[in-house]
Amino acid sequence: MRIQRHFLFALCILIGSVGSSSAAGDDDQPKAVAETAAAPVVELVICLDTSGSMSGLIDAARQKLWIIVNELATAKPTPSLRVALLTFGNDGHSQEDGWVRIDSDFTDDLDMISERLFALSTNGGTELVGRVMQTALDRLTWTASGDPMRIVFVAGNESADQDEQANYRDVAKSAIERGIIVNTIYCGPATDDIAPGWKDVALRADGRFASIDQNDGTVVIETPFDVDIATLNTALNATYIPYGAEGSIAQTRQVAQDANCTTLNHEAIATRAVWKANGLYNCATWDLVDAVAQPKFKWESIEVNTLPEAIQKMTLEERKAHVAKLAKTRAELQKKIQAKGKERDAFVKTKLVEVNGDRNKAFDEAILGAIRAQAESRGFRLDGK
Repeated sequence: MRIQRHFLFALCILIGSVGSSSAAGDDDQPKAVAETAAAPVVELVICLDTSGSMSGLIDAARQKLWIIVNELATAKPTPSLRVALLTFGNDGHSQEDGWVRIDSDFTDDLDMISERLFALSTNGGTELVGRVMQTALDRLTWTASGDPMRIVFVAGNESADQDEQANYRDVAKSAIERGIIVNTIYCGPATDDIAPGWKDVALRADGRFASIDQNDGTVVIETPFDVDIATLNTALNATYIPYGAEGSIAQTRQVAQDANCTTLNHEAIATRAVWKANGLYNCATWDLVDAVAQPKFKWESIEVNTLPEAIQKMTLEERKAHVAKLAKTRAELQKKIQAKGKERDAFVKTKLVEVNGDRNKAFDEAILGAIRAQAESRGFRLDGK
């Protein structure tokens, strides 16, 4: 076993359903989409301070993304997960927008969220907490109907009260009126003079406050199961068949995010593989195997010339048989990964007790505790405790 102390950020509590991605510079008018999924919708917004001193925060978000979403994947009833990513406090962003950028509007494509996280860099900055909250409220494509669970996480290390244009008190009030919970993560000691401001943001928006050491806050545990999970993940990737205009792009993104996790440590790639083995990781928009399983799928809708060359040469019946075979193989691999994942979880729980004395004192567990409370208050049951 190898235990590494990284920074733990804990913000990442991502959740979402079918959505679209966008970047700053889109239409400034508030947007909404109609809810189409029968599953309860959970929408999570991650707002990261990317000013010059926040590289540890970015690293933590990259590291812990898959652990957090795996926890949420245990929720019953199974939610439709939508995630959005915003960054603020970066001199590379537009001053007109308050140095805030929408790196991704709501999406269920967490490969894309991971891609955007690994593309982030720090750069100077004026951190306007009120502005990033206001941007999240006004410019993201929130689900318009139903009763979605809406969660925002804002993480940073400067005063929360610097924005003269968007006072966080007013924005927090607006968030509550719209049923949006705002949680805050202060990257510094809770005893700092400016920490109470971050706590006040959360209190005013029915959220929770946490303070972290962004450079030495997270426990990363590598387990005896990680190599086997990584091997199974490689085999799992071979079961995907890209189709359509975006198919090859999406498949390249999938493999690239595996590679990005590999550059971190075994924990990152193992926990990402576990995410790919659950039902919430669905690639029907670009993968033929997942697409065929959709109730409204029609073979005649597939443009054959967008399929891999070897698949193009098959007859329709051969193609159907090949997809069915890959679907069976994928299900078997996912089952094996899930089993290994459960063994991994048990191992980690034991080691966290050894390292921290009490699992609930682990930083990521403290953050997940807040998320569990908010989810369970909305009728979800989380099995990953």
